Amino acid sequence: MSYFGSSGIRGVVNKDFTPELAALVGLAVGSASKTAVVGMDSRTSGPMISSAVSSGLMATGCDVYQAGIVATPTLAEAARCLDCGIMVTASHNPPEYGGIKLWNPDGSGFGARQSKSIEKLLETRKFKLKPWDHVGKTIPLTGAAETHASRILSGVGKAKLKVVVDCANGPAYTVTPIVLQRMGCRVVTINSNPDGHFPGRPPEPADENLSDLKNAVVSMKADLGIAHDGDADRVVAVDDKGMFLGGDELLAILAKRYAKKKLVVTVDASMAIDGFVDAKILRTRVGDVFVSEEVKRSKAEFGGEPSGTFIFPDQTYCPDGILAAARLVELASRKKLSEIRKAVPKYPILRDAVRFKQEDKARVLRALDREMRAVECDELLTLDGYRLQFEDGWALVRASGTEPKLRFLAEARNSKRAGEIMALITKAVRRSVK
Repeated sequence: MSYFGSSGIRGVVNKDFTPELAALVGLAVGSASKTAVVGMDSRTSGPMISSAVSSGLMATGCDVYQAGIVATPTLAEAARCLDCGIMVTASHNPPEYGGIKLWNPDGSGFGARQSKSIEKLLETRKFKLKPWDHVGKTIPLTGAAETHASRILSGVGKAKLKVVVDCANGPAYTVTPIVLQRMGCRVVTINSNPDGHFPGRPPEPADENLSDLKNAVVSMKADLGIAHDGDADRVVAVDDKGMFLGGDELLAILAKRYAKKKLVVTVDASMAIDGFVDAKILRTRVGDVFVSEEVKRSKAEFGGEPSGTFIFPDQTYCPDGILAAARLVELASRKKLSEIRKAVPKYPILRDAVRFKQEDKARVLRALDREMRAVECDELLTLDGYRLQFEDGWALVRASGTEPKLRFLAEARNSKRAGEIMALITKAVRRSVK
């Protein structure tokens, strides 16, 4: 059985993702670790899942440092001097979801081999339990946010801008505003109170969820707006004119600045980046773990995804939305963000998704394989899902790594052609889930 998706383990709390599973993960991780740090985002299930995973860790003799509510990159930073980090989060997923993501001391997420090792233990249950007098201790960890903020500030300069920060009712409030203030910015925050119901907006920082941020930037005459997801490993932006900048544009802007020789992007990255960045482009599977692995393997200077996750290996192999925000603000202090984005090539890109029942996944994926291989295209790549290359555009269809849904997109040099490709793909996808 496969427990891990493209970004750890996730599922609906007390249905697909239970305290029992969390405790088992703790037992599995603790069987190979002597020390671990555990943190959580602001979800209502966080304390329950954190307690469960911690009990599993301690049962194997692993000492557990409790970081409390922290951003994912803050947790990864706290793991530097320990054997591993465990973040209790479902990132951008809806509030009813919970999850766990595992981190190495260098900031990289557990890779495929490590995940398989954990899954094997979950199946065999051959955990290394300790007797009563050798169980692990729990130790409060303080100052994680300050340590993270200090590291970010060591790699950015000053910026005297007015910035609106949307913390998504998640843990970003503990770091992002502080970092930007210390850079010299005037910071206004919205949705900065941690609340697992996410009353301000859904935790995914999509364009349609950021009306309040866009209005605040315009009404306050701010220089830009920053928006995180539920655990701050992602970031998107709003420019000085109140226009949304998604992951594709930010990926191109940051890659232009930080990728000198090699750049790692996922198979769903826009074709706009190909002619915009001088560095050699390496494509990998969707998921920050895969980007991180390839950045490390290839010694690339930068990596990222259109989802808004960016990796700066000069500081960490963890996708750090707060570090990305600071470096974007630094760029915007030299030239208005609305002017910077003008240089990025723009091609129409259409995205959609279709949900299916979890129990139908095997059948849906078999049907999808038949449908994709029947589509006439110039080239079909199956590195991650199905990337269909056409003379004047491309499409990608893949199963989500965190939810029971098929995600698909189409991009072309003009809107008409993008619509034609999207219509073709949409019909094939919908036939697959019938």
